[in-house]
Amino acid sequence: MTAVEPGIEVTAEPHVAHNYHPLPVNIARGDGAWVTDVEGKRYLDLLAAYSAVNFGHRHPALVAALTEQLGRVTLVSRAFQSDRLEPFAAALASLAGKDMVLPMNTGAEAVETGIKVARAWGYRVKGIAEGKARIIVAAGNFHGRTTTIVSFSDDEQARADFGPYTPGFDVVPYGDADAVAAAITDDTAAVLIEPIQGEGGVVIPPEGYLRRIREICDEKNVLFIADEIQSGLGRVGETFACDREDVVPDLYLLGKALGGGILPVSAVVGNTDVLGVIRPGEHGSTFGGNPLAAAVGLRVVEMLESGEFQERARALGAHLAAGLEPLIGHGVTEVRIAGLWAGVDIDPAKGTGREIAEKLLVRGVLVKDTHGQTIRIAPPLVIRATELDWAVEQLKLVLGA
Repeated sequence: MTAVEPGIEVTAEPHVAHNYHPLPVNIARGDGAWVTDVEGKRYLDLLAAYSAVNFGHRHPALVAALTEQLGRVTLVSRAFQSDRLEPFAAALASLAGKDMVLPMNTGAEAVETGIKVARAWGYRVKGIAEGKARIIVAAGNFHGRTTTIVSFSDDEQARADFGPYTPGFDVVPYGDADAVAAAITDDTAAVLIEPIQGEGGVVIPPEGYLRRIREICDEKNVLFIADEIQSGLGRVGETFACDREDVVPDLYLLGKALGGGILPVSAVVGNTDVLGVIRPGEHGSTFGGNPLAAAVGLRVVEMLESGEFQERARALGAHLAAGLEPLIGHGVTEVRIAGLWAGVDIDPAKGTGREIAEKLLVRGVLVKDTHGQTIRIAPPLVIRATELDWAVEQLKLVLGA
């Protein structure tokens, strides 16, 4: 180890500080629903980068959009606006039925932006006293890992040793609309909810939960913010998970699949009366809405406009359910499925979720464990039914079912 300057050290074999990789696989390339590691071993990807790769690895339409843009303007700062940004924003706003888009880069940035918008709206429109605005969130949530976001997480692994925590949040049980209503005060600016909790293990709320939240927010003059970063853009068999209950929130928070698995792209989407409270110079991002991101994001929106991927998620999700549900009582205690997105609770007698995920890895299947006993399944929407069948067979073998 050699010190090159005070406080900086290099080694012959540098290591990246991380703890977020689902399994120890060094991926070299991907194609469709498959990835290949640096040693040439192939894996069926049932993780899709936490639903960031909804359209498959290296989808030709997305690669073409990226390649075309690379021949023109690529990355510029917010000091310039490219000819790709306006078409992207217009298409995304239309897809969501809204009229404004604020582009960012990551999902956490989208959530942070949504929080800022809600607070500004609370002060400038609702009339909340300065410094008093509050936002209601749900227990078991996962909205990112910034210091503000972990402040309203109840996951100690996400929170521990990162305080002092940002105030202004009230946590209520997930799936309990009455608890949301009871928590609202005159200082409440917004309710921030995942329509389906992904990191929590694909936790699906009771029927009518989202509709009731929409009604409560309308009655109490409170914003409804839907974090659709994992659940949106075709994953659940609808364009947005809120569509499952015909609900339209005041703000959509989008990311992951918006970049097609190629680039980090996120956005907050809303109407002028809400998103328009942000004034010039109050918020921005050096790379948010850059030409590469806008070109890829536009193509993602165009691909969703046909409804093909939403239909694939519905059909393949039903197929996956038919394979997984017979495992209940045979190594599995519960299965939750929304579109092509499943949470599978493993019988503790068979091992932890992590242990099952590692055994599947050996058999060439990538999944993600969460909260001890659960594995999450979120394949690219281009996966074939026969590939899902093979993956379920591997799970059966691992469980001894």
